[in-house]
Amino acid sequence: MEYTHKPVLLHECLTALQIKPNGIYIDGTLGRAGHSIEIAQRLTTGRLVCIDRDLAAIDAARERLAPWMDRVTLAHRNFSELEEVLKEAHVSGADGMLFDLGVSSPQLDDPSRGFSYMHDAPLDMRMDETQPLTAREIVNAWNGDELRRILYEYGEERYAPRIVNAILSRREEAPIETTLQLVDVIKSAMPAAALREKQHPAKRSFQAIRIAVNGELDALSPMLEAAVNGLNPGGRLAVITFQSLEDRIVKQTYKRLATGCTCPPEFPVCVCGKKPKIKLITRKPIESGEAELNENPRARSAKLRVAEKVDTFDI
Repeated sequence: MEYTHKPVLLHECLTALQIKPNGIYIDGTLGRAGHSIEIAQRLTTGRLVCIDRDLAAIDAARERLAPWMDRVTLAHRNFSELEEVLKEAHVSGADGMLFDLGVSSPQLDDPSRGFSYMHDAPLDMRMDETQPLTAREIVNAWNGDELRRILYEYGEERYAPRIVNAILSRREEAPIETTLQLVDVIKSAMPAAALREKQHPAKRSFQAIRIAVNGELDALSPMLEAAVNGLNPGGRLAVITFQSLEDRIVKQTYKRLATGCTCPPEFPVCVCGKKPKIKLITRKPIESGEAELNENPRARSAKLRVAEKVDTFDI
């Protein structure tokens, strides 16, 4: 299947990363290589390491990045394994890292992957199709308490109890096998007023299940710390989020790493010895402008936050 792919906040990311022709850069969420192509073609003696947990993305990138493969390394890994990837690639320090979180457009556009509530497909939602856990297992095997927890925490779904009760009732009759079967169950549990809302009634539940399948939030804060540790002083970290839970984690992690000292406010002097690791380049997130939104509606919820590694010897 041929996909059209528009990298989100492309100009803003390239500006934030301050790409040097001889620099070392990491694209931690390769996707369909939209950002990577623009980075790679700006390098001469530099190097780009591209990471993705989706093997389809790695395979597609070999063709899309073919003109620049002399300066590109592809890694079929989860970004939670960033430290190991850097070691294997013999990268002791990077000059910039980019992470474009969430589901890529090709994953959403391929109905067979089971991410979309608009197309019928087996309940899957795996970004890495080699992992064992699928959406089908979560929906049909997890207990009610766990299902309610993920719908509340990951989907911020106010009708979580009603939806979970409907899932438990339906799966007693027969397993819920497909995306549209699950959509029907979700709709059956929601009041009429909720069904009339602009947002699709299954959006929050699908988001929650997808996050649970892929462990998206669990790995985020540790990955950000590993990214900062893997940057050279002056190196930039750019992270794009698409939903409030991710953005909150990025914002809080940046704030903690930029603060350093963890001593209570009443202490007259610092005794913990912790120094700031980064400085914030963006106090508020960068969002897409009107031109990009007209061209790519999926960019509407995108937020870019940028930080720079500081040299602790200069503090």
